[in-house]
Amino acid sequence: MTGDVRPQAKRWLLLGPAFVAAIAYVDPGNVAANVSAGAQFGFLLVWVIVAANLMACLVQYLSAKLGLVTGRSLPEAVGSRMSRRTRLAYWVQAELVAMATDLAEVVGGAIALYLLFDLPLLVGGIITGAVSLILLMVKDLRGQRVFERVITGLLMVIAIGFLTSLFAASPPVGAAAEGLIPRFDGAESVLLAAAMLGATVMPHAVYLHSGLARDRHGHPGPGEPRRALLRITRWDVGIAMLVAGAVNLSMLLVAATNLQGMADTDSIEGAHAAVQNTLGDTVALLFAIGLLASGLASSSVGAYAGAMIMQGLLRRSVPLLARRLITLLPALVILAVGIHPSRALVLSQVVLSFGIPFALIPLVRLTADRALMGADVNHRVTTAAGWVVAGLISLLNVVLIYLTLWG
Repeated sequence: MTGDVRPQAKRWLLLGPAFVAAIAYVDPGNVAANVSAGAQFGFLLVWVIVAANLMACLVQYLSAKLGLVTGRSLPEAVGSRMSRRTRLAYWVQAELVAMATDLAEVVGGAIALYLLFDLPLLVGGIITGAVSLILLMVKDLRGQRVFERVITGLLMVIAIGFLTSLFAASPPVGAAAEGLIPRFDGAESVLLAAAMLGATVMPHAVYLHSGLARDRHGHPGPGEPRRALLRITRWDVGIAMLVAGAVNLSMLLVAATNLQGMADTDSIEGAHAAVQNTLGDTVALLFAIGLLASGLASSSVGAYAGAMIMQGLLRRSVPLLARRLITLLPALVILAVGIHPSRALVLSQVVLSFGIPFALIPLVRLTADRALMGADVNHRVTTAAGWVVAGLISLLNVVLIYLTLWG
């Protein structure tokens, strides 16, 4: 592919890679964190979602830009600068992050199937894994564009499932606006803020987007074609993150409006029961359907990212079924031994937190490297913003780990 963009081309047809990456921003880990934040602290942490979404826009754009400009995914670009031993160590941490990602997404899908059909969690986990494998087969057999359309369709189902609740009981505008003022209320609010941020900016989405953009648009040479694709990519990221941000914000606003002070809303099952009691069966059904679409889509996207990480760092392709089983097995084991699913979701976020600096720091360094990026190197302001975002997210995730394990 040359990556040329014809002036007469309909630019909207070039959108798509960011919508696949955006699935990571509305996965079951987000549902658990956002609903808990709203139920426990009302509108206090609205600002966290807004800030996280703005950070995500920058991070995902830098990832896509790296893929377009260099023709390499982030794992490939990182791996090319490492010795074999260092590259293997880096892969181990990335693989653990991929497993933690799959854990959250498979568990979320299993919970949704339990809520909808009263299926045992293990059976739900197996079904979620099988459907995600089918979605990956669609990508391999029909190509990336068809996969993007399927995932974008699931993103719309997720949006409808969670945004509908806002129309059932609209939040007070004044109270929601006050939540835009940055502040905390004790250690628990800091823990939830860190969990919300950790569930938003996720390592596998950062790794994946670089490859998605490269595979969709190719590796255009310097000049106007590349600049045009970078402009389109900014729109792609902006629209996708707007949808994901609206979904996350709706979860918190609905919980703050209808679930504040209720018992047992710190779990997805408890939140669903509370939604059913306060907003009715229809809204609760849409909530569960949105959760199911979230689990299915995010599980397939997570496995796709895992394959890209493995190929970029180990420099070998692994068969689709084997790749899917590698990351699926830990989730099924946890469901089989009876660990509480909400606890498993929390622990998965802790593991994910370890991986965030390993994705963000190389991303900012690489996109600020003029020898690598040429004329499309980051502006100094962009690089400074990238370092602030990487440092802040890494710091908050250290806080998350500490408060979860020892707080």
